[in-house]
Amino acid sequence: MSFCLKCGQQGQIVIPEGDQRERLVCSSCGHIHYENPKVICGALVIHQDKVLLCRRAIEPRYGLWTLPAGFMELHETMEEGAARETWEEAEGVVNIEQLYCMYNIPRIGQIYVLFKGSLQDGQYGAGTESLECGLFGEDEIPWNELAFPSIERTLKHYFHDRQHGQFTLHLETISS
Repeated sequence: MSFCLKCGQQGQIVIPEGDQRERLVCSSCGHIHYENPKVICGALVIHQDKVLLCRRAIEPRYGLWTLPAGFMELHETMEEGAARETWEEAEGVVNIEQLYCMYNIPRIGQIYVLFKGSLQDGQYGAGTESLECGLFGEDEIPWNELAFPSIERTLKHYFHDRQHGQFTLHLETISS
């Protein structure tokens, strides 16, 4: 971006007074444009010891499997975003139980937040962003076809935690 979103004039990349980072600053109106990380919210949805996965019908990673998740919207909580994404991608209603995994992904400017929850009534389908959805046991997970490292880590945490009967918060940084 090189033009001001406020007035449309050309901006310059400079370090504003009192700041430590380069920012786009409008040379006309002086508006400072901050580019901040995006928040991804989603859910690890469980039904009868199986995990709900969605096969992506959109880029990036078209055709690969993921948990229902996406960008948080304005005016919603992370829990509401996770529930909305579960409905949009898998036509399922999730009962949010707890915050489960949080990943810092600085190389792409994202914070990935996943809640653990249960699938209400066991009902799901495939939303417009999914080619198909399904419930998978641990031995049925398409491990080589998962879309993102955060999904693989979350699933591994879940199956490990399930063995021990304790589901603690997992906070990690994904750097590769």
